Amino acid sequence: MAGDVESSGSDDAERETYVDLAGIARAFIAAVQGLPAAAVPDALCRACVSFLPEVSGLSLSVLGPDEGVGVVLFASDEVAALLAEIQYTLGEGPCAEAVRLRAPVFAPALTRAPDARRWPLFSVQAAKAGAEAVFSVPLPGAVGALGTLDLYRESAGALSREQVRTALLVADALSLAVAALGEASDDSDGVVTWLEGAESDREEIHQATGMIMVQLGVSAEEAVLRLRARAFAQGLTSTDVARAVLERTMDMHHE
Repeated sequence: MAGDVESSGSDDAERETYVDLAGIARAFIAAVQGLPAAAVPDALCRACVSFLPEVSGLSLSVLGPDEGVGVVLFASDEVAALLAEIQYTLGEGPCAEAVRLRAPVFAPALTRAPDARRWPLFSVQAAKAGAEAVFSVPLPGAVGALGTLDLYRESAGALSREQVRTALLVADALSLAVAALGEASDDSDGVVTWLEGAESDREEIHQATGMIMVQLGVSAEEAVLRLRARAFAQGLTSTDVARAVLERTMDMHHE
């Protein structure tokens, strides 16, 4: 009898989760219905914010073809965008770890242990940017994480159980919405068209990496490390350095 009651409760919880997930996914699809490709990321961002009003800001990054390279599809504000860029530049932070572990990674107090010790460089830079807490949730894919939904707060503090549940559902729904948009698009390229604009910054980094490889005679991996190191040393983002390299206003020969 007790087993039957427990099983019934589990079924009810699963049913509720499914209903909530479907509702969020429908809201995302409705938010972008009929919009031109360029307007889709901002519309998705606003929809995410409406489901997660307790956080200070959020962003969505999708993984690129190269290891360690992501594309920021949308960000609710400058701080959220900068946090994503900082993690790419430094090569550390909750986002990269969430992808590696395929599990949520939360840092509720970046300026205190253990979070400050876990990512010493990112913690300092994130605090300077205006974030005291960062939470990263992977977007589930068939093989691995498609990317991450990254949240931040201006003050330290953990997410409540209900807020964690909502963040997980939003990440799942984003994966479903992206897939549905690709299938429903009249454009033969599907959802790829509205990812192209977001990839422009990463394209600059790829081009700059190629130039550094030729100038210094190093491998692609070494060129990326040089670019990131210069960005960190000068307090810039990787995109800033890439643009300077492409504009030939920065000489990578001088470390």
